[in-house]
Amino acid sequence: MFTGLIEATGVVESVQTIATGRRVHVATPIAAELSDGDSIAVNGVCLTVTERTAAGFSATVSPETLRVTTLGTAAAGSRVNLELPLRHDGRLGGHFVLGHVDGVGRIVSIVPDGDCYWLEVEVPEDLAGYLIPKGSIAIDGISLTIATLEKTRVRIQIVPFTWSHTALAALAPGDGVNVETDMIGKYVARLMNLNGRNS
Repeated sequence: MFTGLIEATGVVESVQTIATGRRVHVATPIAAELSDGDSIAVNGVCLTVTERTAAGFSATVSPETLRVTTLGTAAAGSRVNLELPLRHDGRLGGHFVLGHVDGVGRIVSIVPDGDCYWLEVEVPEDLAGYLIPKGSIAIDGISLTIATLEKTRVRIQIVPFTWSHTALAALAPGDGVNVETDMIGKYVARLMNLNGRNS
């Protein structure tokens, strides 16, 4: 379980194709806090640390995860958002984020607004039903608030702290982003769907 509050960014140093998918090595200052077997969210994708060094960590990305997330196109030099799992005694400052990406969206535009930025993202059509204005969404693992929603497009205002402490500044229109919709919304929609069938 994560919160969507990014703790650090990292840089992909290498991507190696292996029999079980790909091995990704990420350089990051928070490597010292990791141990082999730990979970870590990389751009919103929950991965398992397979090896740690003083300067970074490695994780195996399965073929299915490569297929349904932007990690399938990750390359050396890519900047990524990182978050350690929520501790049982920790504060929940963002929202409940599982690290299970629902789909890949596309950046439509990034527009400055004073010290802030407006981020517009096109999300997959099958995810739009789980989104509401002023609701939560995770974009590349970042807990964000939807300012406006129009069909499959969400607009989000990014505050200066988030802009400077995440990998958002490395994105451009057309780039893919990992999207995880609010877990509570998904469960409510599922429950309503089941109740509708049983009525």
